[in-house]
Amino acid sequence: MSFNSLKIGELTAKIPIIQGGMGVGVSLHRLAGAVGRQGGIGILSTAQIGYQRTDFEKNTMKENLIAIKEQFEKAKEIAKEGIIGFNVMVAQLGYEKIIKRCVEVGADVIISGAGLPVNLPELVKGSKTKIAPIISSSKGAKVLLKTWAKRYKRTADFVVIEGPLAGGHLGFKYDEIKTAINNMDEEVKKIVKITNEYAKTFNISVPVIFAGGVYTKEDIKHYISLGCSGVQMATRFVGTVECDAPDDFKERYLNATKADVEIIKSPVGMPGRAIKNHFSSIIKTQTIPIKKCRNCLLTKLCNRKDIPFCISEALLNAVNHHTDDALLFAGANVYRVNEITTVKAIIDELTR
Repeated sequence: MSFNSLKIGELTAKIPIIQGGMGVGVSLHRLAGAVGRQGGIGILSTAQIGYQRTDFEKNTMKENLIAIKEQFEKAKEIAKEGIIGFNVMVAQLGYEKIIKRCVEVGADVIISGAGLPVNLPELVKGSKTKIAPIISSSKGAKVLLKTWAKRYKRTADFVVIEGPLAGGHLGFKYDEIKTAINNMDEEVKKIVKITNEYAKTFNISVPVIFAGGVYTKEDIKHYISLGCSGVQMATRFVGTVECDAPDDFKERYLNATKADVEIIKSPVGMPGRAIKNHFSSIIKTQTIPIKKCRNCLLTKLCNRKDIPFCISEALLNAVNHHTDDALLFAGANVYRVNEITTVKAIIDELTR
Protein backbone atom coordinates (compact mmCIF):
# COMPACT_ATOMS: atom_id res chain seq x y z
CA MET A 1 0.00 0.00 0.00
CA SER A 2 1.34 3.40 -0.98
CA PHE A 3 -0.01 6.46 0.76
CA ASN A 4 -1.81 9.29 -0.97
CA SER A 5 -0.50 12.82 -0.68
CA LEU A 6 -2.04 15.09 1.94
CA LYS A 7 -3.98 18.00 0.47
CA ILE A 8 -4.90 20.97 2.66
CA GLY A 9 -6.51 23.58 0.47
CA GLU A 10 -3.95 24.52 -2.17
CA LEU A 11 -1.12 22.97 -0.13
CA THR A 12 0.04 19.46 -0.95
CA ALA A 13 2.37 17.38 1.20
CA LYS A 14 3.78 14.45 -0.76
CA ILE A 15 3.38 12.16 2.22
CA PRO A 16 0.55 12.22 4.80
CA ILE A 17 2.80 12.74 7.80
CA ILE A 18 2.90 15.83 10.02
CA GLN A 19 5.74 16.11 12.52
CA GLY A 20 4.21 17.08 15.84
CA GLY A 21 5.28 20.25 17.63
CA MET A 22 7.44 19.57 20.68
CA GLY A 23 8.43 22.26 23.14
CA VAL A 24 10.48 23.60 24.65
CA GLY A 25 13.20 23.53 22.00
CA VAL A 26 12.70 19.99 20.68
CA SER A 27 11.12 20.76 17.29
CA LEU A 28 12.74 23.86 15.88
CA HIS A 29 14.14 24.65 12.43
CA ARG A 30 16.40 21.63 11.92
CA LEU A 31 13.74 19.00 12.58
CA ALA A 32 10.82 20.87 10.99
CA GLY A 33 12.93 21.76 7.96
CA ALA A 34 14.09 18.16 7.47
CA VAL A 35 10.54 16.78 7.63
CA GLY A 36 9.32 19.44 5.20
CA ARG A 37 12.15 18.62 2.81
CA GLN A 38 11.20 14.94 2.80
CA GLY A 39 7.64 15.76 1.77
CA GLY A 40 5.92 15.83 5.14
CA ILE A 41 4.79 18.87 7.12
CA GLY A 42 7.34 20.26 9.57
CA ILE A 43 6.04 21.95 12.71
CA LEU A 44 7.87 24.46 14.93
CA SER A 45 6.79 24.67 18.56
CA THR A 46 6.28 28.26 19.70
CA ALA A 47 6.61 27.32 23.39
CA GLN A 48 9.50 29.54 24.57
CA ILE A 49 10.86 29.35 21.02
CA GLY A 50 13.36 32.13 21.73
CA TYR A 51 14.99 30.43 24.72
CA GLN A 52 18.43 30.42 23.04
CA ARG A 53 18.41 34.13 22.33
CA THR A 54 20.66 36.41 24.41
CA ASP A 55 17.97 38.57 26.00
CA PHE A 56 15.42 35.79 26.57
CA GLU A 57 15.38 35.97 30.37
CA LYS A 58 14.81 39.74 30.44
CA ASN A 59 12.53 40.17 27.42
CA THR A 60 10.92 36.78 26.97
CA MET A 61 7.99 37.69 24.71
CA LYS A 62 10.07 40.00 22.53
CA GLU A 63 12.71 37.34 21.99
CA ASN A 64 10.07 34.69 21.29
CA LEU A 65 8.48 36.87 18.60
CA ILE A 66 11.88 37.45 16.99
CA ALA A 67 12.67 33.75 17.13
CA ILE A 68 9.40 32.85 15.39
CA LYS A 69 10.64 34.62 12.27
CA GLU A 70 14.21 33.33 12.56
CA GLN A 71 13.20 29.72 13.09
CA PHE A 72 10.60 29.79 10.33
CA GLU A 73 13.00 31.24 7.77
CA LYS A 74 15.72 28.73 8.66
CA ALA A 75 13.24 25.85 8.44
CA LYS A 76 12.01 27.08 5.07
CA GLU A 77 15.57 27.29 3.79
CA ILE A 78 16.10 23.63 4.70
CA ALA A 79 12.68 22.49 3.48
CA LYS A 80 13.01 24.22 0.09
CA GLU A 81 9.45 23.94 -1.29
CA GLY A 82 8.26 21.94 1.72
CA ILE A 83 5.46 22.91 4.11
CA ILE A 84 6.35 24.51 7.45
CA GLY A 85 4.00 25.60 10.20
CA PHE A 86 3.65 26.22 13.92
CA ASN A 87 2.08 24.62 16.95
CA VAL A 88 0.61 27.29 19.25
CA MET A 89 -1.01 26.49 22.59
CA VAL A 90 -4.25 28.29 23.45
CA ALA A 91 -3.02 28.33 27.05
CA GLN A 92 0.02 30.47 26.14
CA LEU A 93 0.06 34.00 27.47
CA GLY A 94 0.00 36.32 24.45
CA TYR A 95 -1.73 33.67 22.31
CA GLU A 96 -3.27 36.18 19.91
CA LYS A 97 0.00 38.06 19.48
CA ILE A 98 1.85 34.80 18.78
CA ILE A 99 -0.72 33.62 16.22
CA LYS A 100 -0.60 36.96 14.38
CA ARG A 101 3.20 36.82 14.34
CA CYS A 102 3.13 33.33 12.82
CA VAL A 103 0.77 34.57 10.12
CA GLU A 104 2.94 37.64 9.54
CA VAL A 105 6.07 35.58 8.89
CA GLY A 106 4.21 33.41 6.37
CA ALA A 107 3.28 30.22 8.21
CA ASP A 108 1.81 27.62 5.86
CA VAL A 109 -0.21 26.06 8.67
CA ILE A 110 -1.01 26.65 12.33
CA ILE A 111 -2.05 23.79 14.62
CA SER A 112 -3.55 24.92 17.91
CA GLY A 113 -4.53 22.98 21.04
CA ALA A 114 -4.11 22.95 24.84
CA GLY A 115 -7.58 24.46 24.97
CA LEU A 116 -10.16 25.10 22.26
CA PRO A 117 -8.91 27.71 19.75
CA VAL A 118 -12.30 29.40 19.52
CA ASN A 119 -11.08 32.68 17.97
CA LEU A 120 -8.36 31.26 15.72
CA PRO A 121 -10.20 32.00 12.43
CA GLU A 122 -10.41 35.69 13.35
CA LEU A 123 -6.65 35.84 13.97
CA VAL A 124 -5.71 34.44 10.54
CA LYS A 125 -8.41 36.24 8.55
CA GLY A 126 -7.19 37.48 5.17
CA SER A 127 -4.12 35.23 5.13
CA LYS A 128 -3.28 32.03 3.28
CA THR A 129 -2.32 30.26 6.51
CA LYS A 130 -4.26 27.03 7.01
CA ILE A 131 -5.56 26.27 10.49
CA ALA A 132 -6.31 23.14 12.49
CA PRO A 133 -7.62 22.65 16.00
CA ILE A 134 -6.29 19.83 18.14
CA ILE A 135 -9.21 17.96 19.64
CA SER A 136 -9.50 14.71 21.60
CA SER A 137 -13.21 13.98 21.55
CA SER A 138 -16.25 14.10 19.30
CA LYS A 139 -17.83 16.46 21.82
CA GLY A 140 -14.92 18.89 21.42
CA ALA A 141 -15.14 18.62 17.63
CA LYS A 142 -18.86 19.39 17.66
CA VAL A 143 -18.50 22.40 19.92
CA LEU A 144 -15.59 23.95 18.06
CA LEU A 145 -16.69 23.35 14.47
CA LYS A 146 -20.20 24.56 15.30
CA THR A 147 -18.76 27.72 16.84
CA TRP A 148 -16.53 28.42 13.83
CA ALA A 149 -19.40 27.83 11.41
CA LYS A 150 -21.78 30.11 13.29
CA ARG A 151 -19.36 32.87 14.25
CA TYR A 152 -16.99 32.95 11.27
CA LYS A 153 -18.97 31.23 8.48
CA ARG A 154 -16.12 28.81 7.89
CA THR A 155 -14.70 25.52 9.10
CA ALA A 156 -11.25 24.09 9.79
CA ASP A 157 -8.77 23.55 6.96
CA PHE A 158 -7.83 20.28 8.65
CA VAL A 159 -8.40 18.68 12.06
CA VAL A 160 -5.86 16.99 14.31
CA ILE A 161 -7.15 14.34 16.71
CA GLU A 162 -4.80 13.80 19.64
CA GLY A 163 -5.30 10.44 21.30
CA PRO A 164 -4.48 9.27 24.85
CA LEU A 165 -1.09 7.74 23.91
CA ALA A 166 0.45 11.11 23.02
CA GLY A 167 3.33 12.72 24.87
CA GLY A 168 3.03 15.90 26.90
CA HIS A 169 -0.30 17.30 28.03
CA LEU A 170 -3.30 15.13 27.33
CA GLY A 171 -6.85 16.22 26.62
CA PHE A 172 -8.29 13.67 29.02
CA LYS A 173 -8.89 13.50 32.76
CA TYR A 174 -6.74 11.08 34.77
CA ASP A 175 -9.52 8.57 35.27
CA GLU A 176 -10.49 8.70 31.57
CA ILE A 177 -7.18 7.73 30.01
CA LYS A 178 -7.46 3.91 30.14
CA THR A 179 -11.03 3.97 28.85
CA ALA A 180 -10.06 6.46 26.13
CA ILE A 181 -7.29 4.14 24.88
CA ASN A 182 -9.81 1.32 24.44
CA ASN A 183 -12.46 3.53 22.82
CA MET A 184 -10.29 5.78 20.65
CA ASP A 185 -10.97 4.06 17.33
CA GLU A 186 -14.71 4.59 17.68
CA GLU A 187 -14.12 8.19 18.74
CA VAL A 188 -11.97 8.74 15.63
CA LYS A 189 -14.80 7.52 13.40
CA LYS A 190 -17.23 9.91 15.12
CA ILE A 191 -14.87 12.87 14.71
CA VAL A 192 -14.29 12.02 11.04
CA LYS A 193 -18.06 11.93 10.50
CA ILE A 194 -18.59 15.29 12.23
CA THR A 195 -15.74 16.87 10.28
CA ASN A 196 -17.08 15.55 6.98
CA GLU A 197 -20.49 17.05 7.71
CA TYR A 198 -18.99 20.52 8.07
CA ALA A 199 -16.76 19.95 5.04
CA LYS A 200 -19.87 19.18 3.01
CA THR A 201 -21.63 22.28 4.34
CA PHE A 202 -18.78 24.51 3.16
CA ASN A 203 -18.12 22.45 0.02
CA ILE A 204 -14.46 21.80 0.80
CA SER A 205 -12.26 18.87 1.73
CA VAL A 206 -11.19 18.81 5.40
CA PRO A 207 -8.60 16.10 6.11
CA VAL A 208 -8.49 14.55 9.56
CA ILE A 209 -5.09 13.72 11.04
CA PHE A 210 -4.54 11.31 13.93
CA ALA A 211 -1.83 11.87 16.55
CA GLY A 212 -0.74 9.96 19.63
CA GLY A 213 1.09 6.64 19.63
CA VAL A 214 1.65 6.51 15.85
CA TYR A 215 4.95 4.73 15.25
CA THR A 216 4.87 2.29 12.32
CA LYS A 217 3.61 2.05 8.77
CA GLU A 218 0.91 -0.31 10.07
CA ASP A 219 -0.24 2.42 12.47
CA ILE A 220 -0.61 4.83 9.57
CA LYS A 221 -2.59 2.26 7.57
CA HIS A 222 -4.85 1.67 10.57
CA TYR A 223 -5.83 5.30 11.02
CA ILE A 224 -6.34 5.80 7.30
CA SER A 225 -8.69 2.78 7.40
CA LEU A 226 -10.73 4.64 10.04
CA GLY A 227 -11.21 7.59 7.69
CA CYS A 228 -8.18 9.74 8.47
CA SER A 229 -6.13 11.31 5.69
CA GLY A 230 -2.83 11.14 7.55
CA VAL A 231 -1.05 11.08 10.89
CA GLN A 232 0.99 13.29 13.15
CA MET A 233 4.15 11.83 14.71
CA ALA A 234 6.42 13.43 17.29
CA THR A 235 8.22 11.05 19.67
CA ARG A 236 9.80 8.96 16.92
CA PHE A 237 11.43 12.03 15.35
CA VAL A 238 13.33 12.79 18.57
CA GLY A 239 15.62 9.88 17.67
CA THR A 240 17.10 11.71 14.68
CA VAL A 241 20.25 13.68 14.10
CA GLU A 242 18.08 16.57 12.90
CA CYS A 243 16.03 16.85 16.09
CA ASP A 244 16.84 20.18 17.75
CA ALA A 245 17.04 18.76 21.28
CA PRO A 246 20.57 18.26 22.71
CA ASP A 247 22.18 14.82 22.83
CA ASP A 248 21.62 14.30 26.56
CA PHE A 249 17.88 14.82 26.02
CA LYS A 250 17.91 12.25 23.21
CA GLU A 251 19.81 9.83 25.45
CA ARG A 252 16.88 9.86 27.86
CA TYR A 253 14.66 8.68 25.02
CA LEU A 254 17.13 6.00 23.95
CA ASN A 255 17.43 4.65 27.49
CA ALA A 256 13.74 4.74 28.38
CA THR A 257 11.98 1.44 29.03
CA LYS A 258 8.25 0.82 28.88
CA ALA A 259 8.18 0.97 32.69
CA ASP A 260 9.81 4.42 32.61
CA VAL A 261 6.78 6.04 30.97
CA GLU A 262 4.34 7.56 33.44
CA ILE A 263 1.48 10.02 33.72
CA ILE A 264 2.36 13.12 35.74
CA LYS A 265 0.18 15.90 37.06
CA SER A 266 0.97 19.18 35.34
CA PRO A 267 0.74 22.44 37.29
CA VAL A 268 -2.00 23.52 34.87
CA GLY A 269 -4.20 20.70 36.16
CA MET A 270 -3.88 18.39 33.16
CA PRO A 271 -2.30 14.96 33.07
CA GLY A 272 0.86 14.63 30.99
CA ARG A 273 2.95 11.70 29.76
CA ALA A 274 6.65 11.85 30.59
CA ILE A 275 9.76 9.77 31.26
CA LYS A 276 10.48 8.94 34.90
CA ASN A 277 13.42 10.74 36.46
CA HIS A 278 14.39 12.46 39.71
CA PHE A 279 12.10 15.40 38.93
CA SER A 280 8.99 13.32 38.22
CA SER A 281 9.58 11.52 41.51
CA ILE A 282 9.87 14.57 43.77
CA ILE A 283 6.91 16.48 42.32
CA LYS A 284 4.61 13.73 43.61
CA THR A 285 5.24 14.83 47.18
CA GLN A 286 7.02 18.19 47.05
CA THR A 287 6.41 21.71 45.82
CA ILE A 288 9.33 23.25 43.96
CA PRO A 289 9.64 27.00 44.65
CA ILE A 290 9.37 29.23 41.59
CA LYS A 291 12.52 31.31 41.25
CA LYS A 292 11.43 33.26 38.18
CA CYS A 293 8.21 33.71 36.20
CA ARG A 294 8.56 33.88 32.42
CA ASN A 295 4.84 34.59 31.93
CA CYS A 296 4.29 31.58 29.75
CA LEU A 297 0.70 30.68 30.67
CA LEU A 298 -2.57 32.48 31.19
CA THR A 299 -2.92 33.54 34.82
CA LYS A 300 -6.16 31.59 35.22
CA LEU A 301 -4.17 28.43 34.52
CA CYS A 302 -1.07 29.32 36.47
CA ASN A 303 -1.42 30.72 39.97
CA ARG A 304 2.14 31.14 41.20
CA LYS A 305 1.03 30.91 44.81
CA ASP A 306 -0.47 27.46 44.40
CA ILE A 307 1.23 25.57 41.58
CA PRO A 308 3.66 22.77 42.54
CA PHE A 309 6.35 23.73 40.02
CA CYS A 310 7.04 26.01 37.05
CA ILE A 311 6.27 24.25 33.78
CA SER A 312 8.59 26.53 31.78
CA GLU A 313 11.51 25.97 34.14
CA ALA A 314 10.97 22.20 34.03
CA LEU A 315 10.88 22.10 30.23
CA LEU A 316 13.80 24.51 29.82
CA ASN A 317 15.90 22.31 32.11
CA ALA A 318 15.26 19.43 29.70
CA VAL A 319 17.06 21.20 26.85
CA ASN A 320 19.61 23.01 29.00
CA HIS A 321 21.48 19.90 30.12
CA HIS A 322 19.67 19.38 33.44
CA THR A 323 17.69 16.32 32.39
CA ASP A 324 17.44 14.87 35.89
CA ASP A 325 15.74 18.04 37.15
CA ALA A 326 13.46 18.39 34.14
CA LEU A 327 10.10 17.40 32.80
CA LEU A 328 10.80 14.97 29.95
CA PHE A 329 7.60 14.78 27.95
CA ALA A 330 7.37 11.75 25.64
CA GLY A 331 4.78 9.59 23.92
CA ALA A 332 3.79 6.09 25.05
CA ASN A 333 6.08 4.49 22.46
CA VAL A 334 9.26 6.26 23.58
CA TYR A 335 10.70 2.92 24.75
CA ARG A 336 10.80 1.85 21.09
CA VAL A 337 13.25 4.63 20.19
CA ASN A 338 16.57 2.82 20.46
CA GLU A 339 18.87 4.47 17.95
CA ILE A 340 19.71 7.83 16.42
CA THR A 341 18.83 7.78 12.76
CA THR A 342 17.74 10.41 10.21
CA VAL A 343 14.43 11.93 9.22
CA LYS A 344 14.91 10.57 5.70
CA ALA A 345 15.48 7.02 6.97
CA ILE A 346 12.32 7.12 9.11
CA ILE A 347 10.15 8.51 6.33
CA ASP A 348 11.60 6.05 3.82
CA GLU A 349 10.76 3.19 6.19
CA LEU A 350 7.22 4.49 6.73
CA THR A 351 6.41 5.09 3.08
CA ARG A 352 8.33 2.63 0.95
